Amino acid sequence: MRPAWRDTAIGLLLPALLLLLWHVVVQQGWASPQALPAPAAVARKWLEYLLPQQPFGGGNWLAWACSGELPRDAAASLARVLAGFAIGAALALPLGLAMGASTRAYRLLNVLVQVLRPVPPIAYIPLAMLWFGLGNAPAVFLIALGAFFPVLVNTIAGVRQVDGIYLRAARNLGAGGATLFRRVILPAAMPAILAGARIGIGTAFIVVIVAEMVAVNNGLGFRISEAREYFWSDKIIAGMASIGLLGLAIDTGMDRLNRHLLRWHRGLEH
Repeated sequence: MRPAWRDTAIGLLLPALLLLLWHVVVQQGWASPQALPAPAAVARKWLEYLLPQQPFGGGNWLAWACSGELPRDAAASLARVLAGFAIGAALALPLGLAMGASTRAYRLLNVLVQVLRPVPPIAYIPLAMLWFGLGNAPAVFLIALGAFFPVLVNTIAGVRQVDGIYLRAARNLGAGGATLFRRVILPAAMPAILAGARIGIGTAFIVVIVAEMVAVNNGLGFRISEAREYFWSDKIIAGMASIGLLGLAIDTGMDRLNRHLLRWHRGLEH
């Protein structure tokens, strides 16, 4: 296997080339600095957004420009994502297990699920604001909705696609009912369930940015919307970069959690 540093270097190659292209485009005057600020200007704004006010004392350009908003906004967005994802996954998991394991439950609920699933969470924004007003409640509702269907669909698929050989072998050994479900069906479906959780939390992070633009007064989405009103394109891009980095951290964490929980499955694959 290649060393981890080599994989990281390969992964950073394309972003570095894109940054270089971005710098050349701005340096050559092919784009307006108001519409597309230089990478250095965005990096400076990102530092101002990250560092607390007057960290070094007077005289330094950072002393008056820093706001320290980024840690607070990132924490607010992450808290909403985790709360909404927990609610959505907690509702989707038992329902998905029931629909996957029971033909009767699947026939009863599948049509309703397939009708509601294509409706994007963004379409629920007016209803969410009517039902819950402004603040965290509508944002968490929308995030839970965004996380619900990926977890539900993957859970159903994982349970229904369990190999029949496993079920017959377990029954021949005397397993049945709860034991069959707990010791055979659930472990066999776990890769699909965790894949759905990874997709669901990614969707939740997308939804929180949209929800924060219309329903709350803090968070990364709110800060980007605020910057748009004042034509602060450097802060918009800095906020987008912050979203990307936080999303990468969340996805990396989910990937490591999946690898840990499915280490037995990885062993069988290799």
